[in-house]
Amino acid sequence: MARIVVIGAGLGAMAAAARLAVAGHTVTVYERTSTYGGAVGRFEREGFAFDTGPGLLHLPAVYRDLFVKTGKKPLEECVTLTQVDPAARHVFADGTRVDLPNASRAGTVDALDAALGAGAGERWGDFLTRAREAWDRTRRPLLEEPQPADRKALAREPYPALKAGFLRRPTTTLAQVGLRELRDARLVALLDSYAEAYGVPYWAAPASAAVLPYMEQTFGSWYTAGGIRALADAVYERCRERRVEFVFDAPVDEVLTEAGRAVGIRLASGGTVEADHVVAGAPVPSLYREQALPWEHSDEWPPFAHGSTGRLTVLLALRGAREEGAVHRTVVHGDGDRPTVTVLRPDDPELRPDAEHESVTVSAMLELVPEEDWTELADRMTEAAARAVPGLAERLLWREVRTPEHVRAATGAAEIPPPALADARGTYLPAANVSPVPGLYFAGGWSHPGGGLAHAGMSGALVAGLIVEGADFRGSQ
Repeated sequence: MARIVVIGAGLGAMAAAARLAVAGHTVTVYERTSTYGGAVGRFEREGFAFDTGPGLLHLPAVYRDLFVKTGKKPLEECVTLTQVDPAARHVFADGTRVDLPNASRAGTVDALDAALGAGAGERWGDFLTRAREAWDRTRRPLLEEPQPADRKALAREPYPALKAGFLRRPTTTLAQVGLRELRDARLVALLDSYAEAYGVPYWAAPASAAVLPYMEQTFGSWYTAGGIRALADAVYERCRERRVEFVFDAPVDEVLTEAGRAVGIRLASGGTVEADHVVAGAPVPSLYREQALPWEHSDEWPPFAHGSTGRLTVLLALRGAREEGAVHRTVVHGDGDRPTVTVLRPDDPELRPDAEHESVTVSAMLELVPEEDWTELADRMTEAAARAVPGLAERLLWREVRTPEHVRAATGAAEIPPPALADARGTYLPAANVSPVPGLYFAGGWSHPGGGLAHAGMSGALVAGLIVEGADFRGSQ
């Protein structure tokens, strides 16, 4: 039985903590804020409630596995999990609208043909076939296995080039995929929106980002009653059931080392805690930036060339009930002056004072800008959301703007980490779960396999496997 200290109470860190506790270890989580969940937060006011982080779950199998491996109650007995259908309504800049069904490729092809014209669905379907090839090539090494010491194999682009005419040239960016294969500005915008939802600018995304729409359209989009915060509540309760101890309002100043190995932590309060293993769920860049980790290793984590994207969220409290035909999620595509925004309108009684009111969340992934510019951006986002919510201006009671600085306060970093993606340079590969310091491990969105709810859960599973099984661990089953 080992003493394990976990830094941070985000979803990835808690997933690791629960698994390690089941394996018989003594686990204590030290969280710098007064609550758990990290970016999976909640804002409440006057009977309205909102998710302040992710609003939907993809790949729910990750958390089903966590609950199967850590207790008797399965996930569905701890949260009410439902598929969102349609998965999304897309409103394009030219006014075209299309509702895409949840986890139905044939339905998606038909919907695109009907809305965008004959042939649009077929081109999208052909693209998904190639995206599946990229998924099959990278799923195991990028999601289910520890990151190898030699990352060259993951730096190769897995997305296949077409074998006709000028398309024989390698396709190395997502922008090239859209230009060469989709040949419709609306299909290109649809493709771009999947990357941007994860904080990856479409113009910088590798072609392997094609796995993101494939993943969502294959495995579906899911919602937990009460908001995604209910998932964080359930994971926290599972940790408590496994006797994981939580210490809140306890920031960590330093990871202690002895003879080059992690042996504990020093708290901001001045106390020290000994440990056989330390799991850092805090953002890897900030740990080095704040010198909580040994500074001589500061050049050994990947440079994160994409770490300048943050989430701006506008919470809208509306009078009046949802109109007939309203959908859970609408993506309103930008037109140059307005950013692409995601509008979430869950039909959830737990999020509103009564049936005559509605909670609406509008979010966008944007390059980080000076703090004074967020209000103007929030205004433009609210204007864009009016294309998805009839009579929004007249119905608005109040709004709350949550900037990347709120994300920094909750997680330690204003940026949103994207999922691990294979490409020719390896710039979208996050820090490995095994750190440069023996005895110290990284879990959560800033470490392998990267950002997103499902990826964070996978990260926790990998760290637990590495500690429990050691060098023999070959990945999640």
